[in-house]
Amino acid sequence: MPSVLVVDDEDQVRQLIRESLAQAGYTVQEARDGKEGLDQYRKQPADVIIMDVMMPDQDGLESILILRREFPAARVIAITGGSDMIGILNFLDVAKMMGARRTLHKPFELHALLDAVSAELTP
Repeated sequence: MPSVLVVDDEDQVRQLIRESLAQAGYTVQEARDGKEGLDQYRKQPADVIIMDVMMPDQDGLESILILRREFPAARVIAITGGSDMIGILNFLDVAKMMGARRTLHKPFELHALLDAVSAELTP
């Protein structure tokens, strides 16, 4: 059974994603921030990581960069509800440049998330 690590500081978002993924047949791990997510991934790598970009302590952008450096094959889907800009780029564009393979803007349709996870697992 494929595994997914969900890293998001919002409990309700993590719960909704966890329940949707579990119903679709995935094993789900959870983390509340980037540091916790990296620690979990180092102990038990997941097949796909869903990483929120905007989190306190260690944000998703920093976490994606560290993940890609330590685990170049890590498959990351970046998500955010933030619309802030860094220069002329939005956070999801920056996440892609740092190594996220797919991005979704919150709120997203759950089927879009499930499609993204499935696509990442397809050779």
